[in-house]
Amino acid sequence: MKYALIGCGRISANHVAAALNNHLKITALSDIHTDRAKDLAGRFSLKDQGTAIYADYMEMLETQQPELVAIATESGKHARIALDCMDFGCSVIIEKPIALSIEDADAMIVKGKEKGVKVCVCHQNRFNKSIQKIRSAIDGQAFGRLYYGTAHIRWNRGREYYEQAGWRGTWEEDGGALMNQCIHNIDLLRWMMGDDIDTVYGITDRLCHPYIEAEDLGIALVQFKNGSYGIIEGTTDIYPENLEETLYLFGEKGTVKAGGKSVNAIEEWRFAGCTKEDAEQVKKEYSEYPPNVYGYGHSKLYENVIAAIKGECELLADGEAGRRALELVLAIYRSAADGQPVKLPLKKDASVDFTGRF
Repeated sequence: MKYALIGCGRISANHVAAALNNHLKITALSDIHTDRAKDLAGRFSLKDQGTAIYADYMEMLETQQPELVAIATESGKHARIALDCMDFGCSVIIEKPIALSIEDADAMIVKGKEKGVKVCVCHQNRFNKSIQKIRSAIDGQAFGRLYYGTAHIRWNRGREYYEQAGWRGTWEEDGGALMNQCIHNIDLLRWMMGDDIDTVYGITDRLCHPYIEAEDLGIALVQFKNGSYGIIEGTTDIYPENLEETLYLFGEKGTVKAGGKSVNAIEEWRFAGCTKEDAEQVKKEYSEYPPNVYGYGHSKLYENVIAAIKGECELLADGEAGRRALELVLAIYRSAADGQPVKLPLKKDASVDFTGRF
């Protein structure tokens, strides 16, 4: 399967590694800064495999005609590039978030259906061994009634991080901590708790990053339509470095905690009828300890996309899932800006609506 990558920045190496692990033919890399694409190609010896370098992704699409394209540019450009790729008949893997507006996300989902291509959003933590095990417990009704869940993202990002790329922390191209750093765990919370949301209550602030436009702290209470609740706490203000990313689920007959750098480890596993020995075995078998917050999920996500293109399965992180994660972040932003609860679904909200918020 012919594959290409657009955007060769911070996360691009994970995509190239996942493509190679899944035996894709990497036909091209594209970045407006071709030196970054050349450096990435050199790190993986891609030039020896005939991988071409392009500054113009449209030229790349016309010349190479890939079947699958990953988009790892700044968030504000995801929608336009994805729509262009789909017009060329390409399935797409889009780095999170799917887009920065509801209208763009909807347009991408519609275009994918019109063109008969797959639209995947890179919520790779869905593929963590820990998360897959927890999801199986939910699907098997092991929790009984779910009461509430909490998502905590307690990370650090300093001036150096934001100065590496001028688009970071801007409303037009990025959003803040919730949209960039926290959307993975926000996605997991919504997926685990039942997806359908009634009301969102949000507070956001910018406490210690005066050089960015958007928030560095977000706190929210979520009321799900099934009667359960969610609590979200996301920040990039933790001193002096990343502390944790955790997901708790509390139900009638079960309590679970996923933790570690990127919810890769099961730290609590308590269910009716589950012995301490069984729980320890689960924690041992379904926990991983990656060296960074990106985890090990990219290769499994690529495997799922390739199988879905071949008609062998459904996408686990499709465009609709990406839209739901985006919608929840935008609902928190809207509630915080307006000082009142927000009812879902959203129709037209976008990150740029909050320009000047701080």
